[in-house]
Amino acid sequence: MTIPSDMTVIEVTEPGGPDRLQAATRPVPSPAANEVLIQVHAAGVNGPDIVQRRGHYPPPKGASDLLGLEIAGEIVSVGADVTAWGIGERVVALTNGGGYAEFCCVRADHCLPVPGSLDFVQAASIPETFFTVWSNVFLPGRLPSNGVFVVHGGAGGIGSTAIQLGVAQGARVFVTVADDAQAQFCLGLGAERAINYASEDFVEIVRADAGGADVILDIIGGDYFERNIKTCKPDGHIVQLAFNGGSKVSANLMPIMLKRLTYTGSTLRSRSDVFKAQVAAELEQQVWPNIATGQIKPVVHCTMPLVQASAAHALMESAQHTGKIVLTPN
Repeated sequence: MTIPSDMTVIEVTEPGGPDRLQAATRPVPSPAANEVLIQVHAAGVNGPDIVQRRGHYPPPKGASDLLGLEIAGEIVSVGADVTAWGIGERVVALTNGGGYAEFCCVRADHCLPVPGSLDFVQAASIPETFFTVWSNVFLPGRLPSNGVFVVHGGAGGIGSTAIQLGVAQGARVFVTVADDAQAQFCLGLGAERAINYASEDFVEIVRADAGGADVILDIIGGDYFERNIKTCKPDGHIVQLAFNGGSKVSANLMPIMLKRLTYTGSTLRSRSDVFKAQVAAELEQQVWPNIATGQIKPVVHCTMPLVQASAAHALMESAQHTGKIVLTPN
């Protein structure tokens, strides 16, 4: 194809609500020596995009100021040092930003082939959540064989990914959800038990049904901090990925010591390029075959045109979605 000189992008005019996202025109970027230029056919919407739009998650030095951490599309140009990819290949990619655009430059070693027969929309829903969950739970080997895995926010993008990866690895997966519809959705993905947090106590249920959790993946924070500690088995691990319920807590830390618990936090974007390349290689080897065969399925709630990014953000903040929201340029 002939690469145009300009492209449509979505800019954050100033920190604030979804209405601060506006369409604009910018020059199409050129790939550095170790990068590829991808014509974006689909871009996933993620929690960090929301936080950056609000002004609390600045991009790393040298990264694009545009939102968008995962894309799928076709390679239209390659950098001078790139030998692994060629023009016309269909890829998914983890980006450091820039995905809310018609074209995006990405490091070649942060790209993966589109798995199996997935379309671009399905493929674009994979990178951010799969890189995040794999690098925090499975790459470090924190979840033992037949371990008990508790996932808060089971119906969202992170949650639906964590359920399927946990089941594929032989874990017993318990999730928390907002209503019966979300519960059925999670059970359909393989969760053993879906706990309605409005009417049930996940601490009591996990301890009664499974003797406690080996690993908890939490996006809530707030009063879940102490409740997670109570839920864990001795030597358990709690991974904090977000703070939808607040990041400031007052708690008794004694049980962490007595149970020998490990409590970690994580942001993927700030990890080194080498680390992300390692995660990409592991995913291609250990997870991509399961996606290609349909054992693990990307879950897409809906697609919206790129120029309706503000509506996509409003939907995500409403928490009335199951799975991923994906933007489609053109």
